[in-house]
Amino acid sequence: MSVLWLRTAAALYGCGLLYALIYLFRKSTRLFRPALIAFGAGTIFHLVSIAELWAETGHLPLNNFYETSSVCAFLIALLFLLAYTRYQISVFGVCIFPLVFFMTMIGATEFPVAKWSPEFRNTWLVIHIATVLIGFAALIFSAMASVYYLLQERQLKRKDVTPSANRLPPLGTLDTIITQSMNAGFVFITIGTITGVIWAFIESGTGWIGNPKIAFFLFTWAVYLAMIFLRVSAGWRGRRIAWLAVTVLGCSVITWATHATLGSFWQR
Repeated sequence: MSVLWLRTAAALYGCGLLYALIYLFRKSTRLFRPALIAFGAGTIFHLVSIAELWAETGHLPLNNFYETSSVCAFLIALLFLLAYTRYQISVFGVCIFPLVFFMTMIGATEFPVAKWSPEFRNTWLVIHIATVLIGFAALIFSAMASVYYLLQERQLKRKDVTPSANRLPPLGTLDTIITQSMNAGFVFITIGTITGVIWAFIESGTGWIGNPKIAFFLFTWAVYLAMIFLRVSAGWRGRRIAWLAVTVLGCSVITWATHATLGSFWQR
């Protein structure tokens, strides 16, 4: 039963993830209260799952990566709720909600589930590949705009008024392009990461966690999340966020290189 409560917690944490993705475009906290309630309910189910597993095994569930990820996610969720109760800082949820969801989802993959039908399997694979490709396309566009931003900024500092310099878009326009394409890329890569983890879990059971290609993909997503957090919470814009966009693109290139070097995981 503990895994059932844990998967229920992950589903409720998913409401917080959905709020974080919507917030990137609407910048409204109107949906924060429902997301926070669902997040709090998820924390309760999460506690029940840990307590039940503890009672079954007779020790704190920290024996493997799955259990450690689950307990760590619960502690992060609890600390966030306590901090919000005291300081009422909702913007941290943009980072905490997705992070807790993914760590809990990883913890919930400790026990295999039944295989799916070939039709649903193929549909799921198409969704995963499509969202990842769209996400990477948006990221490439963001990185390209970032390079133009850095060039334009450098030319303005040097007071370069040549015709080639004048053809570059204004810094404000480039910053808007970087922000919007970055947000879109994060949404699609997040969906692609979720579908990819679920695919790998159903196809390979608990063995998916040791696949280096999945690990690199999760690392790329984590770096992307850090970039989004710094932009939304710390107010990073302009030159800083442009360099971060290029960095995330570099992580994505490493991820693709890993897939090319080690072969296609999805064909196994």
